[in-house]
Amino acid sequence: MPTINGLQTENLVNVVNHVKQNWQQARTTWKAHTTWKGGFKVETCSRDFTLLADEPEMLCGTNTAANPVEMVLQAYGACLSIGYAMNAAVRGINIEDLSIELEGEIDLPGFLGLEPPEELHMDKLPGFKNVNAKVRLKADADAKTLDALHKHVVSTSPVGLTLSRPVAVDVQLADVPQHAAAGV
Repeated sequence: MPTINGLQTENLVNVVNHVKQNWQQARTTWKAHTTWKGGFKVETCSRDFTLLADEPEMLCGTNTAANPVEMVLQAYGACLSIGYAMNAAVRGINIEDLSIELEGEIDLPGFLGLEPPEELHMDKLPGFKNVNAKVRLKADADAKTLDALHKHVVSTSPVGLTLSRPVAVDVQLADVPQHAAAGV
């Protein structure tokens, strides 16, 4: 099988066939670890890869790295790009150019623990109100084929689906020193 979009299509087909034959191995767990580096600087690691996070100066950071919500947008764009490359390759579609512009709107009062005036219609929740992505895809396929590819990629994006539906989140405070009871 050929190499398309820098991907060996035979390897992609083999992964799909392996999952079909070993459904239980298809349950995967992904991990990350973060370490606070002072101020708003954070080092985050997954496997052998490290990224830095910070806040812009307007939020009292030092603007040395993308902030976490920008990283969410980056993760979604990267996930979509990977989806286009993979799904186009197995369909025999050569991608000539692919870029994605993403933006999301967040109202800061929720993050800051503030109650905004009602007449401003600001969201009190500290998260994206919306995320918009504009995909520019140039490939050796007709519009109907690219539209089908687009719909498939969007509907199977793990990051996109994570953003679009509720996900169970459990955050626990661990290893907190227990202070001796008063008077003991």
